[in-house]
Amino acid sequence: MDVQSSRVVPDGGYGWIVVAAVALINMTNQSILSVFGQLFVGELQKMQEDTFTAALITNLNSLALNFSGLFIGPAIKSFKPRNVAATGCILVALGLALCAFATESWHFILGYSFFVGFGLGLISPSTFMAINSYFTTKRGRAVGVSLAGAGLGQVLIPHLVRYLLDNHGFRYAVLSMSSLSLFGLFGAAFLKPLNPPAKHNNRKHIRLLAETDGERTSPLQVVVISTNQSKTERSPPNVDTLCSRMGQRLVQAMDLELLKDVVFWSIIVGMALVYTATINFTMIFPGFLEQTAKLNSQMVAFCMSLVAGADIVCRLLLPIVTDHLRIPYRVVFLIGIVGLFVARCVLAENQALPVIISMSVLTGMMKSATVINNNLTISAHCRSEKLAGGLGLSMMSKGIIVITVGQLLGWVRDYADSYLICLYAQGAILLAVVLFWTPEILYRHRRQRCATNKSMETQSIDAAEVTKLNS
Repeated sequence: MDVQSSRVVPDGGYGWIVVAAVALINMTNQSILSVFGQLFVGELQKMQEDTFTAALITNLNSLALNFSGLFIGPAIKSFKPRNVAATGCILVALGLALCAFATESWHFILGYSFFVGFGLGLISPSTFMAINSYFTTKRGRAVGVSLAGAGLGQVLIPHLVRYLLDNHGFRYAVLSMSSLSLFGLFGAAFLKPLNPPAKHNNRKHIRLLAETDGERTSPLQVVVISTNQSKTERSPPNVDTLCSRMGQRLVQAMDLELLKDVVFWSIIVGMALVYTATINFTMIFPGFLEQTAKLNSQMVAFCMSLVAGADIVCRLLLPIVTDHLRIPYRVVFLIGIVGLFVARCVLAENQALPVIISMSVLTGMMKSATVINNNLTISAHCRSEKLAGGLGLSMMSKGIIVITVGQLLGWVRDYADSYLICLYAQGAILLAVVLFWTPEILYRHRRQRCATNKSMETQSIDAAEVTKLNS
């Protein structure tokens, strides 16, 4: 019997302590991404490095973060989410400590791109798995509160970094950020699993793969060995069988059977495209405000603060509304995509200050809808035992599309030398996801509604027959 199904999910209780712990982890680790330019660009300029090097470091960081999904499914199945999250915090702290003593650009690639990127990739799905086991109807607001921790960190940590850089210098500032990320270990200690983790064979895969079929038998299997056949005469292991067994173990460990589902492909590719467009917008938005809209640095900072502030507020309030109305997570995600598309188009058409301010607020609100419902959409589609693998495959799709479509968006910006065309290109990507998702969601909703109506009709007919028999 599945342990998960045999126990009642509290939908709160100790789960709110887990939510607070995840918010602490996000605030001290996930928000590190928002201060990359503030921390490292000045030091890279001292090393006579150009913008290409900074972009390479951030792209490799995103690549390592998302391709950690290759290992996250087996890791969560073999170890507790608490241990995976703690390992991620340690890797982030180690990577930042390496960056503090960097003297060449490749030191930043090693420390920030790979150590910090891989560590953050371990943190996000493992903390979501910890929250997911404690909530059902309140899952959206629990995830929203935990992600608000990252938003709060994005507001507070830049001021801390500015103070440390102005008063203590680069090395002390980065070491302080490294120490701050270790506070995530305190939060990871509270990620107590609701149910004991199911025993998984990932740790034994190598030993099992090395064994031949003759060396491994079932407890109910009877093996008959001829007495006139010596041990040295046994046939060598079948290579085809070994390869087949390796393939089966790989499929089980990473839940690759999810890739047979066309709807799952649609979900992870669509979310990866939205993720890529969001990253690109975050990168070009300050330049758009300064060079195209002709705003001064104070107004640029104000508009960016509006985006962050609206994002934080909606991470707290939006799940309360959507959970109360029982709107499916994927539908909320789709609404967020539509809002982001509208904001991109309006910004490209009109650069008046009131319009920019209103669209900055709308962008923050709609961004929260996509961020909150990212993993929730995967959890709604995948069974609980396949969720870890589904999250890993989603991360891998993001890594692939960021390094391809993301680079293409950067090329469009440089080739056209226009932020407006780049905004239109982002809008085209968002519109493609909307056009691809909407018919499918409507079809699935209509089919589910017809099935519900048919079931209700069957029940009413049965009730009528019972009444007739009783009379």
